[in-house]
Amino acid sequence: MSRLLLYGNRLSGHSYKVRLALMLGDLSHDYEHVDLSVARDARPDDFRAASRWGEVPVLLVDGVPLVQSNAILQWLAESEGVLAAAPGERQTVREWLGWEANRIGISLPNLRYIRLFGGVNESVCDWLAARLRDDLGVLDATLAGRAWLVGQHPTIADVACAAYLWWLPDAGLNLQRWPNVAAWLVRIEALPGWAHPDTLMAPDLADEEEDE
Repeated sequence: MSRLLLYGNRLSGHSYKVRLALMLGDLSHDYEHVDLSVARDARPDDFRAASRWGEVPVLLVDGVPLVQSNAILQWLAESEGVLAAAPGERQTVREWLGWEANRIGISLPNLRYIRLFGGVNESVCDWLAARLRDDLGVLDATLAGRAWLVGQHPTIADVACAAYLWWLPDAGLNLQRWPNVAAWLVRIEALPGWAHPDTLMAPDLADEEEDE
């Protein structure tokens, strides 16, 4: 079995996508929290050597770095069978990964960051919120009468599109208007290995104590 090491950050939904897939796939791995508040050139040498663009997540597979969350999810599905789609469904999964990167992956993380930390014109917030509501509408319509985004079983498309949604309250929205999305998240939460991102992505407390 390959040795897997994931570098991530507790506020990163993109990191959460990968760790959640690892957990749902019951793949043994190590996890190292990277403090992104530290200047890039002051971050750990091993992380900087592995991360091509200085970003999280990075998944080391026997020392070989894989970057970009949705590309890592594809590797996990294709190479490890994690949440893999049936052959006739793989193109649809790829399309959802592209949609997520361009829609949810832009609207929600940026709106959440602004709501948490401020510093941006309110008109930007309004634009991102409107975009996010549209994105949730797409998901809600797709999930009407079906359990998963693609096929009859959960796939990496579900992980990618859902990852940031557990932090939706941070962005000032709730799921009351999108009941199909809310029910879908409950189904994902029932999968063996699921944990909320605040729990799954937390730094190791023992490590933090040693650093103090």
